[in-house]
Amino acid sequence: METIYDFVVETNKGVTYKLDAYKGDVMLIVNTASECGFTSQFEGLQSLYEKYKDQGFVILGFPCNQFGGQEPGSGEEAAQNCKLNYGVTFPMHQKIDVKGE
Repeated sequence: METIYDFVVETNKGVTYKLDAYKGDVMLIVNTASECGFTSQFEGLQSLYEKYKDQGFVILGFPCNQFGGQEPGSGEEAAQNCKLNYGVTFPMHQKIDVKGE
């Protein structure tokens, strides 16, 4: 049986790693879309990350374009948008598909 720590993910910069890098930390994995009506939530997520990141808490952002085409750019473009518009510094990743079969 696989655990969350067995999954390999790719950062928005193209670096792959296993989630076991965060073993022992609390992970909040978030499906993001930079053109969604809820983008103001990035500010709250960033605030939460800033408050607890030194205590073993991490937010991992995974852009997805499967819900209304609200993330049309690349993972790098999504990360840049989040950083420039909302001050996001938590780890962002390449776009993924989050819907099951």
